[in-house]
Amino acid sequence: MFDLIRTHQLNIMLSLASACVSFAILLFVTHFLGKRRKMILIAMEIIATSLLSFDRMAYIYSGDTSLSGYIWVRVSNFFVFFLTAGIVFTFNLYLLDLYNGDKKIEYFPFRLKLVMVSSAIEMLLVIISQFTGLFYTFDENNVYHRGPGFLICYLIPVICPIIQYTVIRQHKKDVSNLIYVSLVLYIFVPIIMGIIQIFEYGISIVNMAMVLVSISLYIFTYLDINGAAIRAHQIEIGELKEGEQRMKRLFDQTTSAFVKTLEKKEAHPQGYSLKVARLAKRIAEMAGKDEERCNEVYYAALLQDIGLLGIPDSIIEKKENLTDEELEILKSKPVISGEILSDIAEYPYLRDGVLYSNERYDGSGYPEGLKGNAIPEIARIIAVADAYVSLTTDERYSEATPYIIVREEFVMKSGTYFDPEFAQIMIQIMDREFINSDTEVPVETELVCRTYRSAVSAGVPITSHFTKIRFTCDEMVTSENGFSTPSVILFDSYDRHFHDNPKSIKAYEYQEYGEIWPDGHYISTCARNMKVVHKSTEGSAHESKKTVNYVITMAKYEDHIKFEMTAGDSIITASIALFDNTKEAFAALTGENCHIRDIEIERTDREITEADIERISDVISYTDRLQSDIPNIQIDRTRTASTEGVKLEDELRIYFHFLALPSANLVWHCPYILLFYSDDGKVGGNGYKEYALLKINGEVSGDLTCAENIISMKKKNEFTGWDNWKELTKEGAECEVLLLKNGNKIRTSTENLGIEIENTTLIKEGSGDVYVALTGDEVALTDIRVMR
Repeated sequence: MFDLIRTHQLNIMLSLASACVSFAILLFVTHFLGKRRKMILIAMEIIATSLLSFDRMAYIYSGDTSLSGYIWVRVSNFFVFFLTAGIVFTFNLYLLDLYNGDKKIEYFPFRLKLVMVSSAIEMLLVIISQFTGLFYTFDENNVYHRGPGFLICYLIPVICPIIQYTVIRQHKKDVSNLIYVSLVLYIFVPIIMGIIQIFEYGISIVNMAMVLVSISLYIFTYLDINGAAIRAHQIEIGELKEGEQRMKRLFDQTTSAFVKTLEKKEAHPQGYSLKVARLAKRIAEMAGKDEERCNEVYYAALLQDIGLLGIPDSIIEKKENLTDEELEILKSKPVISGEILSDIAEYPYLRDGVLYSNERYDGSGYPEGLKGNAIPEIARIIAVADAYVSLTTDERYSEATPYIIVREEFVMKSGTYFDPEFAQIMIQIMDREFINSDTEVPVETELVCRTYRSAVSAGVPITSHFTKIRFTCDEMVTSENGFSTPSVILFDSYDRHFHDNPKSIKAYEYQEYGEIWPDGHYISTCARNMKVVHKSTEGSAHESKKTVNYVITMAKYEDHIKFEMTAGDSIITASIALFDNTKEAFAALTGENCHIRDIEIERTDREITEADIERISDVISYTDRLQSDIPNIQIDRTRTASTEGVKLEDELRIYFHFLALPSANLVWHCPYILLFYSDDGKVGGNGYKEYALLKINGEVSGDLTCAENIISMKKKNEFTGWDNWKELTKEGAECEVLLLKNGNKIRTSTENLGIEIENTTLIKEGSGDVYVALTGDEVALTDIRVMR
């Protein structure tokens, strides 16, 4: 390696000198260093450059006996020896500025003073050597030779840096790791090279090393400053973020406090605006909006009712229905809200959110009658969230609407009142919460019934498995002729509760089948048929007891309920025929002048069979029509039945007649087209994967892990509204479905009663077998024909 350096050292020296000059120029235009330190570093780079340049010249003119050779050899060697000590001196100045200039140490270390004096003496000895030949001499051929005191000139470049290192080591903690490494390199690399050079005569690796460490000193200083700048920037960013978070918390607390004060006007229940804001933000998140946009939606929704400040309290707090004139005043709320928030110029989205949240997607809203995407997106999101919270909240003028009705509201008004995208997201949120929620309604453990039906328990579901209700009833008669008895109400309701208010009956689709008493009396309200038999031992029917223990056993098989009530030796058995299999049933306890306590519910594993019931009415079937390629089916409740799967090749057409059952009252009580895979081609079979469930009312769902569905629904001129559409489905209609398969893409199209649907299913797992089946909800499918 040394031979290689010896051969090319002049070129190496030139390259290093050029690099050193470049770094000196960079230092000159650098602004990240203090003036004093910058000038010291520039001096070190210039000295290192000069040292290497003169060393190079010494090699070039060595042996040149001309006058210029004579002069350059002596000048060059002088400056090589002189500047070697000068580098030590300048480095000492750098250390003093590094420690004392930054106030890392408050004193001038004696060891550094000693180094300064020693390096100055070294430079003086170099001058003396020019007249005495102490360090080197030249022969008659102008060739350099080491003098008798040659090793003396190595004392300062070796011993002084070691002394400097003791100071560096002592104050290691006062500088960064990068600076410490650069100082150590600056000290020990030239020392090591100097020792090597003693034995490798004829090469200047010490001077080369001095240039390299001088360059490295600049580089490490730059890296240290850059790191410090990054750390300072991070601290600054952290402080800015913390400031931003403080401002956000302040804004959040201010708006929340303002909203709470606003809600004291009683326009909505406490917490209403917060519910709207949280739901609006959730819709925005599910729509893929970024965090900043979601926060904008949240705060705009939170302040949507700020315009109530401009509405008279007499209108806001009025308990009766508002007059038309008062309604018009109330409709000015979004305009007032927009005017108030328009002064917050930094957040224009606040104004847009509150001013246009009462606009409708079809242009029938207010205050400006904007239509479609002309309505700001933030307002379209808030409109959906506000409508949902309003429908599901008990307010002064209305009770909370059950999930099933709210869902239909969004399905029917998607594309008219609401943006279809955000309405669909709202439906997804409702479906998830409904499916994941605990649908079990807690039943009271005791009831105190004074007057007839003054207290009624929650409904206990009557299912295909036998359920037992046990309770104790205490008589509460205050006079000898008083009447005391419990009774059981059989009913159906969306919320599983008894209702006697006309508005609640309508909202929750409450239907009462009948009521049964322990003595055998009963009332059939809207059951198709009802048969009750009372059995008792002799005299037990007239026996009066203050406290009686009861056991009720009940189960439902298709459209019949089997019911039994025992009280001591008294047994009531009943058969209740419902209108059809679509009906659900619940049993609620009530009574008159009695205390019903210790209510216990036991759900058994025993499933009712047809042999357990006494059929008192014929089965009602709506499939008594022409049967074609596939057997007719009747779907009494959501997907309780489906056709056999038909394998989809390239093209498939399915024709069928459908009839919504008399009990159907929702827009999704209609046929569904199901795309799936299973090993045996059956719905729910082994290895089942559901790619698409397409409802002919325009809804689509599927397993997102294995398929993606893109649906397009259009309402044609013949579509006259969803209410009329539902009535037409009960009259029956023909339906045609076209399916086209191309690789992993399936296009499904159908048109019925003014609704045109096209759905594209993209299967993520390749283009394997796909099967098609028909199913639905509260609908009969007949005359099913398949054409390939």
